[in-house]
Amino acid sequence: MSIELSVKEADITTLQVDAIVNAANSSLLGGGGVDGAIHRAAGPRLLEECRGLGGCDVGDTKLTLAYRLKARFVVHTVGPVWRGGSEGEPDLLASCYRRSMAVAVKKQVSSLAFPCISTGVYGYPAELAAEVAVDVVGSVISRYDSLREVVFCCFSRGDAELYERLIRIREI
Repeated sequence: MSIELSVKEADITTLQVDAIVNAANSSLLGGGGVDGAIHRAAGPRLLEECRGLGGCDVGDTKLTLAYRLKARFVVHTVGPVWRGGSEGEPDLLASCYRRSMAVAVKKQVSSLAFPCISTGVYGYPAELAAEVAVDVVGSVISRYDSLREVVFCCFSRGDAELYERLIRIREI
């Protein structure tokens, strides 16, 4: 069975998928951007569950229920702050994508949506982050039999076009 890889320009909190990925901060207690939007849309029970998780390391993930979201689960991952690229940022960002997929499939997730991790206030250049995302997802997606759909959810048209171009170039 084939796996559908797509790009959508949308608010990730509105997607009808099994799990969405949250570009979280290490406290997991909400913040700005995608993180804040997910916490607001999911409601106070998400914050309550996150309080019991003890935070999360950069490059790692934790999974919660999605509460008032259309998704069943939220996979929280903490991306790296961009410091020029020489402090392990690409490896840490790649780990976010690998770990998110691994954690999601343990819950029999068949559809998963990623935001543009670390490209907001963490300052990771959009093109470099998209290259990591597409390369990692493209290289590991076939390992997961239960995964049928992966969505790169972009908030802006420019980001969506970037992901679409990279997927075409890599023929994923």
